[in-house]
Amino acid sequence: MMRILVVGAGAIGGYFGGRMLAAGRDVTFLVRPRRAAELADAGLVIKSPNGDVTLKNPPTVQADKLSEKFDAVLLSCKAFDLDDAIRSFAPAVGAQTSIVPLLNGMRHLDVLDRKFGQEHVLGGLCAIAVTLNEHREVVQLAPMQSLNFGERDGKMSDRVRAIAEMMASGQFGSVASEHVVQEMWEKWVFLASLAASTSLMRTSLGNILASPGGQDFVLGMLDECSAVATAEGYAPRAPFLERTRGMLTAEGSQLTASMFRDIKAGAPVEADHVIGDLIARGDAAKVPVPKLRIAYTHLKAYEKQRG
Repeated sequence: MMRILVVGAGAIGGYFGGRMLAAGRDVTFLVRPRRAAELADAGLVIKSPNGDVTLKNPPTVQADKLSEKFDAVLLSCKAFDLDDAIRSFAPAVGAQTSIVPLLNGMRHLDVLDRKFGQEHVLGGLCAIAVTLNEHREVVQLAPMQSLNFGERDGKMSDRVRAIAEMMASGQFGSVASEHVVQEMWEKWVFLASLAASTSLMRTSLGNILASPGGQDFVLGMLDECSAVATAEGYAPRAPFLERTRGMLTAEGSQLTASMFRDIKAGAPVEADHVIGDLIARGDAAKVPVPKLRIAYTHLKAYEKQRG
């Protein structure tokens, strides 16, 4: 049976890893001591519209005890934790190990390629609204869930088929994709538009849209992000743009980005990875991104304030 190492047992790792573990798959969570103690005590608890589950004593390992090689590593950390995560899971990467990163943006691919070699790093993305509550339980906030992954050159390889079979057991909408890099770019365009808009305005989409110039502002953000993707060779496809415009202009929408929620909580944000990297790519391609620049300045000022 394929052995999978899930890096972290927070909201995303805990959810997807937990679903596969519940289906009888060989899943181990790489966790810090505090999380290991929580899981040993209360188990991994998932509360979800798609069905609750409590997994008593899920298999865990801590970085200083990690020596075995795994077939696949599922990586779902925040971008600002990437270097730490790489140090912790590096001993698990052998000659045949596949890494499936679920981070936002693209910059992490270069970092992982440099460390492990491009042949080990697949493309990946997920869509799920999930959080850890005050009891450290994994709480899914809406039924929507998907996890796409695949070879970055679009080929359907044996390893992708093997991972697909394993993930299918978790019943969370996993898709072995032949267009995963395009899908990663499209997710980035949507996420950056939403994050830049709701973080800068410090409120929900609905409140922005109900304000003078609000719709032009939000769609202008989408236009800038799309222009950068197009310059990089990944022009957003028409069905994606139609769906995204609909979501970003829905009257009364309560939608906010997790980045905005992190600001409200005084938590770190992925300013450089999600917004700064888009600006850098825009500059390299001579694509003007004035709205993104304002959002980025705002996020960096917030980071300074946090210290």
